[in-house]
Amino acid sequence: VERWMGASGTLDVRQTLQIQFADQKQEFNKRPTKIGRRSLSRSISQSSTDSYGSAASYTDSSDDETSPRDKQQKNSKGNGDFCIKNIKQADFGRREIEIAEQEMPALMALRKRAQGEKPLAGAKVVGCTHITAQTAVLMETLSALGAQCRWAACNIYSTQNEVAAALAEGGFSVFAWKGESEDDFWWCIDRCVNLEGWQPNMILDDGGDLTHWIYKKYPNMFKKIKGIVEESVTGVHRLYQLSKAGKLCVPAMNVNDSVTKQKFDNLYCCRESILDGLKRTTDVMFGGKQVVVCGYGEVGKGCCAALKAMGSIVYVTEIDPICALQACMDGFRLVKLSEVIRQVDIVITCTGNKNVVVREYLDRMKNGCIVCNMGHSNTEIDVASLRTPELTWERVRSQVDHVIWPDGKRIVLLAEGRLLNLSCSTVPTFVLSITATTQALALIELYNAPEGRYKQDVYLLPKKMDEYVASLHLPTFDAHLTELSDEQAKYLGLNKNGPFKPNYYR
Repeated sequence: VERWMGASGTLDVRQTLQIQFADQKQEFNKRPTKIGRRSLSRSISQSSTDSYGSAASYTDSSDDETSPRDKQQKNSKGNGDFCIKNIKQADFGRREIEIAEQEMPALMALRKRAQGEKPLAGAKVVGCTHITAQTAVLMETLSALGAQCRWAACNIYSTQNEVAAALAEGGFSVFAWKGESEDDFWWCIDRCVNLEGWQPNMILDDGGDLTHWIYKKYPNMFKKIKGIVEESVTGVHRLYQLSKAGKLCVPAMNVNDSVTKQKFDNLYCCRESILDGLKRTTDVMFGGKQVVVCGYGEVGKGCCAALKAMGSIVYVTEIDPICALQACMDGFRLVKLSEVIRQVDIVITCTGNKNVVVREYLDRMKNGCIVCNMGHSNTEIDVASLRTPELTWERVRSQVDHVIWPDGKRIVLLAEGRLLNLSCSTVPTFVLSITATTQALALIELYNAPEGRYKQDVYLLPKKMDEYVASLHLPTFDAHLTELSDEQAKYLGLNKNGPFKPNYYR
């Protein structure tokens, strides 16, 4: 060090930098000149110089760029009734599923109880959900309960390729891979539904796309379908529209509005995964950042709580005066988006609506503003309005794009406006166990219900089942419920074993 000290006894910065650059150049020259395809594609495809129309791919889980639709794959038993990215990843996916099983105690308990009886024996379930390790545990539980399953993904970016491979290796008919095109998406759903000699009698949907496809292409299938189980706000809204129009042909179970979904998955899951998704994609620091969260339902509440805890300044937009009042009493500033759009650093949508962030707002955002969506559908941010000649798209990394205006201003768009947490990160397994168990029980209820119990309408899960799902998860915390005495139960007008809340309780 003393050699590089000047007369004043301080370090000569310029000389230090020169020696560092010389060392770095020497070190670089020592590196092998041949680069494997994976590392090369990573360095090129994630470069900020890539335009939107380049060959850069959102999926980085496989070296093979061939479309799965163009490949013939078979599992170790010779079965080829699936379409996934790479069957060779099955072992990795199986390990992820095994980890998820440890955090999904209720589904594992259902499997044990099903050893003697098969409540879904004869059920042929066609499903369209996110294909993750957690969903795989649900699918394998349904199989253990006696059901046959065929599955597609409800989101083109959320599939875990290695998990899809493990399911295919296990004999499941899965049609999904990360980074599907829109055409691939509908093709996969059609392959699930349209199989000669196989007729589904139950639907498990997340977003309503599967239900929509069957109504559009194969309406006669509803003659044998016993019911639909739907878990998302978007899908439930579509079911209520069908019901209102008198076009709902079968009973449907609204899982999204069950207490165990609303109060746990929507709130706690998003409270943790919003930070995970933003960190993985942008490395942003939250302290001091100004963030606007559009919507203060359960998802919005979870996002706001997490961001506030990290030191962000959080604004909320709302249309519902009840949710708006909740936001105010939780300490958040209620605003119109137009009032803060120029100053915020991050915009998050979670309304379930369409055109929440339109081109006018995108034009007014500050340079570097991060824009993302936590709702199920990609309709909340008007991404289509950004695909115009005067704007330039640059790929930064997987699921991250710069959209650049002619004056040099750029915004950071995540997952092309699709669901952030499942497109860009992962979600907490334990919370998903609660939702998945609710879905399984809803399927059992609809499948085994005597004729006439449910009409062609949308129903909420009975409160007794909500409470049962919650009770299955309590042993994980070594939790001990207090029991009512006979006198207390009589005073409250309740059965000692529940249900403890009326069906209208939200």
